[in-house]
Amino acid sequence: MAKSKTVYECNQCGYQSGKWYGKCPDCGSWNTFEEVEQFTPSKSSASKKNVDLTDKILELEEIDVDDDVRYKTGINEFDRVLGGGLVKGSIVLLGGAPGIGKSTLLLQICQYLGEEYSILYVSGEESARQIKIRAQRLNVDTDGLYILTVTDAEAICDTISSSKPDIVIIDSIQTMNIPQITSSPGSLTQVRECTNLFMHTAKSLEIPIIIVGHVNKDGAIAGPKVMEHIVDAVLYFEGERNMTSRILRTVKNRYGSTNEIGVFEMMDKGLEEVENPSQMLLSGRPENVSGTCVTCTMEGLRPILAEIQVLATKSGFSAPRRMSKGFDFNRMAIIIAVLEKRAGMFFGSLDVYLNVVGGFSINETAGDLAVALCLYSSLFDKPLNENTIAFGEIGLGGEVRAVSNIIQRVREAQRMGFEQCIIPRQSLKSMDQNDYSIKLIGVSDIKEAFKIFD
Repeated sequence: MAKSKTVYECNQCGYQSGKWYGKCPDCGSWNTFEEVEQFTPSKSSASKKNVDLTDKILELEEIDVDDDVRYKTGINEFDRVLGGGLVKGSIVLLGGAPGIGKSTLLLQICQYLGEEYSILYVSGEESARQIKIRAQRLNVDTDGLYILTVTDAEAICDTISSSKPDIVIIDSIQTMNIPQITSSPGSLTQVRECTNLFMHTAKSLEIPIIIVGHVNKDGAIAGPKVMEHIVDAVLYFEGERNMTSRILRTVKNRYGSTNEIGVFEMMDKGLEEVENPSQMLLSGRPENVSGTCVTCTMEGLRPILAEIQVLATKSGFSAPRRMSKGFDFNRMAIIIAVLEKRAGMFFGSLDVYLNVVGGFSINETAGDLAVALCLYSSLFDKPLNENTIAFGEIGLGGEVRAVSNIIQRVREAQRMGFEQCIIPRQSLKSMDQNDYSIKLIGVSDIKEAFKIFD
């Protein structure tokens, strides 16, 4: 007979210990240890007969992969993030803040998928009537969508095995439970074991399952990190609730790139795809205003133009304030230090505020040159040419270093109607000005970049 013993487990990373810790030795989180029961098999049950699985070993060439291995969802931005569509037998975890649009997005893809496939939508948070009201608002009226409002994970898996739908959606994993486990729904053990159960069901029946996950106050998906290791893809739905733009970002994807993003706009009738994010982010740009410049950032294979704004003003405090939104704060501090040391500028008594317009985030160093130009423009209150775009990495010596995907960035700037592009001189050597209608200006350091606007 199986015996149980009490162990303490971190609800962030799953680390187990025989005693309680205030700080997890593995992930460093505080006050995350919870008491759980662990069952160990008895000696009689632990002794097993040898099982020979030689006949189940397959050569790689023998495994047949047909062309219909992915389901197209009908939303190109969602397919882009998944790597081309929803893979059969995969399990996808979709996380995001409350009200960001997770359930809305999943219900909208049901409209397209329901024309050819059967979809089982399992909800533990809403009643069938509430889902119907939301479906009417989103104009979802497909005949291939079936609703199930239960929270028993074992019963759900049995239903999936018997009915065999083409696609399953679980909304959300924090409401699911296994009756044999005494802990409450949403706890460490329940979330992990329910995810394991859905994973085995998806793999054995070749049915893709999309799981909705809540996020905690830090913005990470609630539950143990081991849950993210179990699933095949982890997607985050990001955006400011008071703004209409939404970004779908992938953190893990076994069947595609982790650098792609999908851009949406929240409207009255649901989410709409934004096929040209650059145009959306650049709409409403001010004219003849200092401290603003446009740069180009790469999100996977997609170049996106984003506007950076900087305000440097006299501080009313003994220690000036520095704030950054959408750009790494430490990176901004380094650029300010380089400008003071290499270009003779002084920001010691000034408050500096940096913002990337539209709630967008720049996660690469290609935006350094545009930030430096914004700081220069705001410090001297000198507006930059609004038809100018800049990208390049700034080193501690004040040099402007080359960045990757330079051709894609320049072509995107040219497509959006910019007249001149400031790029690293090293990148200019490998490009022919005759191939572009936009004027290319190469600079080797920040002083050369500032002289362009003198």
